[in-house]
Amino acid sequence: MQLTYDPRHNIAYFRLQEKSAEVETIRVSDALNVDIAPDGTVSGIELLNANEQLQAGDDGELVVINEALGQRRQIPLTK
Repeated sequence: MQLTYDPRHNIAYFRLQEKSAEVETIRVSDALNVDIAPDGTVSGIELLNANEQLQAGDDGELVVINEALGQRRQIPLTK
């Protein structure tokens, strides 16, 4: 999984698998799109107006939790 952020357009993208050339993008809301691969799996999640969405919770940090290992990592997000 990979998280990318483009500050020029204020868009974040969670890539869950390699994006195939033929994905279907489902617009969930004005701020959220989901890319669906031909086999029906989610290939990625796009956040529009990402700064507001990512900084809205967890004190402006991206929190990554590995529940199997009981590990928690906090990554500060810049404004």
